[in-house]
Amino acid sequence: QVQLVESGGGLVQAGGSLRLSCAASGSIFSNNAMGWFRQVPGKEREFVAGISRYAVSTSYADSVKGRFTISRDNARSTVYLQMNSLKPEDTAVYYCAAAGWIAYMTSTPPRTKYWGQGTQVTVSS
Repeated sequence: QVQLVESGGGLVQAGGSLRLSCAASGSIFSNNAMGWFRQVPGKEREFVAGISRYAVSTSYADSVKGRFTISRDNARSTVYLQMNSLKPEDTAVYYCAAAGWIAYMTSTPPRTKYWGQGTQVTVSS
């Protein structure tokens, strides 16, 4: 049973923008902080951004601060990642995740409860 479904990935030129969406089942969304991770071949999955259950707190990886914005729509059980000023090094498979707290996502290893299937983001130079 698929519980987190990402969409919005694609190919974009450097400097461009994309918005990723992740639709979650209601019970998962309402009871968890939500976040985004990314992974490139041969590397570990890394934390990108997280947002608390009621959107009071957010957290970002240093590499995306000032360029990416995470938000959530509790009425739609959807979390978004707005990505601006994209760079070729942002190329990765992006995964949506749910965890009890943002801190669980930034821990090593991350203590997430659920993962989406991933969506490819490719930034050309």
